[in-house]
Amino acid sequence: MRRFTRLFLELDATTATGEKLAALKAYFRDAPPEDACWGLALLTGNRPKGAASTGVLRALAIEQSGLPEWLMAECHAAVGDLSETIALLLPERGGSGGADEPLHRTMESRVLALIGASDDEKRRIIREAWAVFGADERLVYHKLIRGGFRLGVQKRLVTRAIAEVAGIEPDVMAQRLIGMFEPTPQAYAALFSAETPADQAMRPYPFFLAHALEGDAAELGIMGEWVAEWKWDGIRAQLVRRGDGHGGIALWSRGEEPIAHQFPEIVAAAGGLERGTVLDGEVLLWRGDGPLDFAALQKRLNRKVAPTHQLGLFDDTRAVLVAYDILEHEGCDLRAEAFVDRRARLEQVVHRLGDDTIRVSPRVEAADWEELSGWQRSARSQGAEGLMLKHRWSVYGVGRTKGGAGETPGWLKWKVDPYTVDAVLVAAQPGSGRRANLYTD
Repeated sequence: MRRFTRLFLELDATTATGEKLAALKAYFRDAPPEDACWGLALLTGNRPKGAASTGVLRALAIEQSGLPEWLMAECHAAVGDLSETIALLLPERGGSGGADEPLHRTMESRVLALIGASDDEKRRIIREAWAVFGADERLVYHKLIRGGFRLGVQKRLVTRAIAEVAGIEPDVMAQRLIGMFEPTPQAYAALFSAETPADQAMRPYPFFLAHALEGDAAELGIMGEWVAEWKWDGIRAQLVRRGDGHGGIALWSRGEEPIAHQFPEIVAAAGGLERGTVLDGEVLLWRGDGPLDFAALQKRLNRKVAPTHQLGLFDDTRAVLVAYDILEHEGCDLRAEAFVDRRARLEQVVHRLGDDTIRVSPRVEAADWEELSGWQRSARSQGAEGLMLKHRWSVYGVGRTKGGAGETPGWLKWKVDPYTVDAVLVAAQPGSGRRANLYTD
């Protein structure tokens, strides 16, 4: 428990990515598998729920500390975090000199044991934990049993850390960590196994990114050399179809996060694509004839597991992949081909599929730059952020590259101007946790 508490405090004390990565790698290198598996589960979102209510914990803390309720409330307001407040106010019993309890034993006997227990039994278990743990360990324990265990570390960084310790490519490790990681030593050991051909087959290509348009679009020259498409406000993604069945299909976000489990209808539609196909596009939430805004899409992203057995729930509001490029077809890498040729191949592939869950992003046709400017200004009415301008002969590059002298230009994003608002701030209040001393709310 002390090793995991030390990791918690190190991660909480810094905003530097390098320091967080170093702390995570040290933990996964040194922790025994039976503890490391729980550490990984907790850091990637598999956290126990319903162990102990805040009310039970606060009432027991008041009883144990001898403080009146009003003073506990004042201390909570000053500290900003209830878990930390209680850890600081409780009298020391176990201290740091006692025996160190393994994390897996804490989880089994002091966290999971609370789920479904009576209030009297919960009070007994919590008191015994307080008798064993020092103040820092109590802080972490309180967060675990309240179900609010959060750290300023993204799953992507945790994945990178364990991938580097295991000597596995980060995107392969991300694929292995899809969904809820099962906190067992066996599942943890499986993460460290060598890469297989199946792992390699599911990997995406590096994403090609666009630069913002600078100046007047008419300065780009002959309009016929450019293709215009809507710039959608969704999740940039690559759909990979290289194997058989749903296990041979992957959907990757631009941040190299596997998201197929969150969009089962896209995976189901992808089963009709030829093997050896990789599409680049935008995941959108669709209703009727148009897309919903990104806020609606975020609700789907917050799902840990999508109900794949109840796709009918999403018939009214469903996810679609609006594809705008094809990077691989029949196992052949197409990225070095001209965009217009890739676009023609994309239209053929999607047309043969015949499922509008995967559709081609429509071209925006205009006679001249002035007419296209009008379309750009009307983007919001289409549920878009603006236009994408893609040179007809551009290849699919890596990252955010800009065509230099003598080179074919790449992709440009031509976004609409943001809305502005005049406002007067009339009230604010302190935040909670690490923002308790800042008026952020």
